[in-house]
Amino acid sequence: MGEPVSPAPPSTRRSWMEKIAVVVAAVVLLTGADLLGAARERAFPAADIDESVVYITSASAVRRLTTSFNTLAADLYWIRALQYYGGAKRRLEASNGLPPPPPLLAASTDYDQLYPLLDIATTLDPRFAVAYRFGAIFLAEAYPSGYGRPDLAVKLLEKGIREQPDKWEYMEDVGFVYYWYEHNYRDAASWFERAGRVPGAPNWLQPLAATTLAQGGDRDSSRLMWTAILQGSDQDWLRRSAEQRLLQLRALDEIDALQKRVDAYAAREGEKPSGWEALVRARAIPGIPLDPTRQPYELTPEGRVTLSTASSLNPLPAEPTAVPPS
Repeated sequence: MGEPVSPAPPSTRRSWMEKIAVVVAAVVLLTGADLLGAARERAFPAADIDESVVYITSASAVRRLTTSFNTLAADLYWIRALQYYGGAKRRLEASNGLPPPPPLLAASTDYDQLYPLLDIATTLDPRFAVAYRFGAIFLAEAYPSGYGRPDLAVKLLEKGIREQPDKWEYMEDVGFVYYWYEHNYRDAASWFERAGRVPGAPNWLQPLAATTLAQGGDRDSSRLMWTAILQGSDQDWLRRSAEQRLLQLRALDEIDALQKRVDAYAAREGEKPSGWEALVRARAIPGIPLDPTRQPYELTPEGRVTLSTASSLNPLPAEPTAVPPS
């Protein structure tokens, strides 16, 4: 048999008892805190936090609060604007199976904080070129890709022009907004002409103003404008946009040419073609036609040529009418 175990001395027993008492007290207190917190939540439920809310909507107030950190604060508000725009666009893309609401209603619920965020960013840093130029595109793009508010795009760019009256790029952008989103070719030509008068502006702006005024709305003037932007802009995003628009114009030309062949086939055969194969067999076309992105064009049962729904060129721009004579 082993030796009997001696009982722990009283001091040791007291030490262990004290530790146990502390643990028990802590558990009781934590449990009580949880119960108290739960009761408080039931009595005073916390409000949901809307991440899209701009808590300070006055740009001048933010500028006073941030003082010497204005440029840093401008960057933060610009990043917030990008997050807000991207989040709204992703939500809308996720619900693309649903019919979009009317543009004004959509704008008031989906992108209504976009302009205040851009206004604050450009007030904190009045020479924030990227915020003016990208922001104008976000505002002007048709819903659901953007806010669908060309008027606010112009307002933002005019704010930049007041800060930098010799910034011909902003004037060009205003003309671009009027041309592409408003189909207002007189105002577009006026802004292109004004931009062309600024020292250092590219020499293609003045001819573009004249062409816009004379032929505004036709594909040739659109092609001229986008080609000039592609060749003359130092902004990668604007060049990419110009490349996309030029491909869309090319697709419109190809659709017109194909439509003529489809209509000729229907007139000759007395029925609409059942598909591209019927036109290939009739030697009306050499093969299945592809759009500039290498996606096959679609031929509807009604005999209309359209882009494939999978084409990155969707949606094609509306075909506006030319400027009426003065």
